[in-house]
Amino acid sequence: MNAEHLQLCASDEWRDVLRDLILPYALADARLGDDVLEVGPGPGMTTDLLRVEVPRLTVVELDEQLAAALAVRLAGTNVEVVRADATAMPFDDGRFTGAVSFTMLHHVPTADLQDRLFADVARVLRRGAMFVASDSVASEDLAALHHHDVYNPVHPGTLDARLANAGFASVEVRFNDFGWAAHAVR
Repeated sequence: MNAEHLQLCASDEWRDVLRDLILPYALADARLGDDVLEVGPGPGMTTDLLRVEVPRLTVVELDEQLAAALAVRLAGTNVEVVRADATAMPFDDGRFTGAVSFTMLHHVPTADLQDRLFADVARVLRRGAMFVASDSVASEDLAALHHHDVYNPVHPGTLDARLANAGFASVEVRFNDFGWAAHAVR
C-alpha cells in the first residue's frame, strides 16, 4: 500500500465510513459464529470494529510491518495476529466458524491469486460457515489513489462463479455504484 493510501486506511474518517456504511451493508444478516477469520486487516480499522462483536478473531496479514504493529497494538485482546499469505494459510481445514474480508481484495495482484485466496478461505471454514467479503467497484478515482500500488478490483458480476469454483455454495452478491458485498456458505 502506498503511504497516502495507508494513511487514509488508518484515519478516523475511514473508521467512520467502515462503521456507518461498509460493515452494516456487508454484514447484514451474516452469522459468523464464535471463531472468526479476518483476511487482510491492513492497519486494523475493521479489526477494531469486529473484535467487539465476536468472541475470538484471528487476522491474517501478509505485510510484515502491518502484522507486527497489529500484534503489538492488540496484544492481550481476543485477537490473534498471524503474518501469512492468505492463499496458503497455516490453519487446519475447517477451523473457523466464519470469515470476512473488507476492502482488500483489490490489493491481490491477479485474479488467479484472488481465486486461490477464496479457495483457501473455503478450506479453513467449517461446513456451513459463512464468508463475507466486500470491496469497492472499479473507478478512476480509486485507481489514482493506488498509484505505485496494486489495484486489481474484483468485478461483482464475476463473484458468483468464482466463489462457487472455490468451494462455496449459496452465494449472494449485492452491489451499488460504490461497492459490493458477497455472502457465501461453505
